Amino acid sequence: MSEAGNTDEGLLTIDELASAASTSVRTARYYASLGLLPPPERRGRLAFYDERHLAALQLVRALQEHGFSLADIQEYLERVPEGASADDLVIQRVMLTPWANARTETVTRSELDKRAGRKLTKAEVTWLTKMRAVRETDEGFELQMTFPITSQLLDLDIPRDAVLAADDLIGRHMDALSDELTELFRAQVLAPFRAQEHTDAERDRFEYSLGKLRQLTLEALVASFQRASNQAIVRALESR
Repeated sequence: MSEAGNTDEGLLTIDELASAASTSVRTARYYASLGLLPPPERRGRLAFYDERHLAALQLVRALQEHGFSLADIQEYLERVPEGASADDLVIQRVMLTPWANARTETVTRSELDKRAGRKLTKAEVTWLTKMRAVRETDEGFELQMTFPITSQLLDLDIPRDAVLAADDLIGRHMDALSDELTELFRAQVLAPFRAQEHTDAERDRFEYSLGKLRQLTLEALVASFQRASNQAIVRALESR
């Protein structure tokens, strides 16, 4: 029998909590039993949940999207301040939301060939591993999110050592840029927001704005790289 009939505005039954988080009641109960959600408010035999429970449940799901195990999630949540508000948890979730599907997939050796669209040599598999597009495990080959792009590079008539060097160069710059942008967002976007009181509508709007900002950041990075490349071509022509 589902728990229903909540009388206080803002309180949710387990059914409503699961529905709001786009998960099943069984999953929500399981997470609660592991202590991944704060204790509910008890009224007799019924349990009620609020916006902080919802934010915590959504945070758990975001961590799973990053490939965290339940044990890792529990350890992560233990480091969250006990008095963290729903706003704090929402912001953490938005910051953790993958920019693309971060889930990996493990395939067999023959399936790896099918995904690459060709019969891969041992040397090509080694190269894909160095490019961090594939990771060999005891169960098979774990495809990383860059695999669809990287596998296409195998068909180009370009020295693979040069591609490896370019990948290393891009990786180092992207890591530094990502760290700097993250710190900038925390200091100049998130901190000012958290320092003030907000309505539910304002918080929803802020969450939407952060998601949109992520999309526009990706587009801006591509446009900036194109502009920089064009300028490099002009400089090279002028030097000749």
